[in-house]
Amino acid sequence: MGTITQRTTNSGVVYTAQIRLKRGGKVVHSESKTFERKSVAQKWMTSREAELQRPGALNDGPDPTFSSVIRKYVAESTGPVGKTKRRVLEAVADAKVGQLKCSSVTSIELVNWVSTLDCTPATRLTYVAHLSPVFKVAQAAWGFPLAKQQIEDAKIVLKKLGTTAKSVERSRRPTMDELNRLLEYFKAVEERQPGGVPMCTLIVFSIFSGRRQGETCRILWGDLEPGRILVRQMKDPEKKITNNVYCDLTPEAQQIIDAQPRVSDRIFPHTASSVSTIFSRACTFLEIDDLRFHDLRHEAASRLFEMGWTIPRVAAVTGHVTWQSLQRYSHVRQTGDKYKGWKWLEFVTHATSTATA
Repeated sequence: MGTITQRTTNSGVVYTAQIRLKRGGKVVHSESKTFERKSVAQKWMTSREAELQRPGALNDGPDPTFSSVIRKYVAESTGPVGKTKRRVLEAVADAKVGQLKCSSVTSIELVNWVSTLDCTPATRLTYVAHLSPVFKVAQAAWGFPLAKQQIEDAKIVLKKLGTTAKSVERSRRPTMDELNRLLEYFKAVEERQPGGVPMCTLIVFSIFSGRRQGETCRILWGDLEPGRILVRQMKDPEKKITNNVYCDLTPEAQQIIDAQPRVSDRIFPHTASSVSTIFSRACTFLEIDDLRFHDLRHEAASRLFEMGWTIPRVAAVTGHVTWQSLQRYSHVRQTGDKYKGWKWLEFVTHATSTATA
């Protein structure tokens, strides 16, 4: 016999219909679904109970623990599993919810578990997002009773409760004073310690190219063409394995590349994590609050809009696929190019050219 539980959310009242079937005193099947109307929940529960009474409706195959299925998914995935996703899945496998049998992993259990996570709603959303593929393949590929509808129902409830939410979009842009202070600082560091990471060049290149630090550190001399560069493994939520995209180079970005020494197959043979760490430490030292290296990409896109560039033309440089993803960069403060005649562009191109002459 099923039960219907009423729950009050920020958006109103919802009703969760739950079905539990027992054999020999043990629960052999459990599932639930959430509705906005009680009558609809009752109708679904009655219909679903009738379906489960049919011969062969219940999966009598193996019912492993949730944690073992998660680890099987990680081990057998043919595509690369990113560090963040792997870390999240390992954490779930080690959690209390990971010890449940697959048939017992209901939306209620998932909601209760996610609600205990001591992190931001955006981080909780990341946990749920990384778990979804496990539910999608467990039953279809291996015959395990891990119902994908459970994670879908949990997503709805968690969103309505405000337990999960998308991260707040950043609109932070560096001021000219902040950039000057950073570049003066790194200029002094490079004069004292030549041969280190050329942060002046990387900062100026990011402002004129719109590249993420990881993309910048991956681009190859062999992928350079007049006016454009092949950006390998460009970040795209819809393409998890390979996403190599040609992006246009602004004249300034092309000028900076042309001034680089050919000491490796990569144009900027440095480690992205090191670039980010060095930048953050400098901001802390200079007491520049809440500025990240990635914000330079925001600055690059915003600059192009301020210069009057069209959406397609800006997207050809930044690599954005949709207007929705570019919209957050179009906070126009002025018209024209505030970087025209900027001394730091001449500094990084002249300094590098002189060093390699």
